[in-house]
Amino acid sequence: MARLRQLALVLALPVALLALCWLLLADSTSFYAPPLRRILAAFGPTWAPRWASEVASSIALLVIGYAGAVVAGVGLGIPLGARPRLRAVFEPALELFRAIPPPALVPAVKLVFGWGPATNVLVIVSGAVWPVLLNTIEGVRAIDEVLADTCRCYGITGARRLYVLVLRAASPQIITGMRQALSIAIILMVISDMMVGSSGLGFTILEFQRGFSIPEMWSGILLLGGLGVVLSLVFRGFEAVALRWYHGLRRPQRGDA
Repeated sequence: MARLRQLALVLALPVALLALCWLLLADSTSFYAPPLRRILAAFGPTWAPRWASEVASSIALLVIGYAGAVVAGVGLGIPLGARPRLRAVFEPALELFRAIPPPALVPAVKLVFGWGPATNVLVIVSGAVWPVLLNTIEGVRAIDEVLADTCRCYGITGARRLYVLVLRAASPQIITGMRQALSIAIILMVISDMMVGSSGLGFTILEFQRGFSIPEMWSGILLLGGLGVVLSLVFRGFEAVALRWYHGLRRPQRGDA
């Protein structure tokens, strides 16, 4: 029941906004803001034949790029968080590259690596890696010294220590970074499609805009919004499972029943 209530709260605002747009645009005669019923009517005929070639391909690149960002962020963040001297060496470079807006890197990536799916993936990784990396560093830095000493006393070292102590203790902050990275990855998926790709969801929306196919363009924007909602719900489910132990510890502290 609680999950259904949470799902209803998540969907309430998007549904309310759609209803408001339906009412405000019901009698619209603007070429650039057609009635919502025309946009919804164009949805199926526009995207059903393009699902495999445009939508699914973009989602696949998004998943690959996001997974690459998570692996790179966690893999680099653990040693940087655990070793202060190593972190001090790399911190200036990290601050420099973190300050560069990811879309600004697209022309350089395109120039070096050319066109193709690998470039799209690299654009997504280059922007989505930072929240995961920085949150992993902070999560590892914040590991309780008592827990670390306990692991040493019991002879827990190597890969077992990495799993039992480091990943478990830092996982709340790592998953916070993953949640932030997901939003960035979706944005960069669209930008890379528009600026680098010759196909994909973002490229198709841009082509509709250039061809003044306005209802089709708006239907693509709605599709992106729906994709974001679905991915957010999927991530919430993953977070609930991965951090079940953490929420169980915090529930008595909050006084929840």
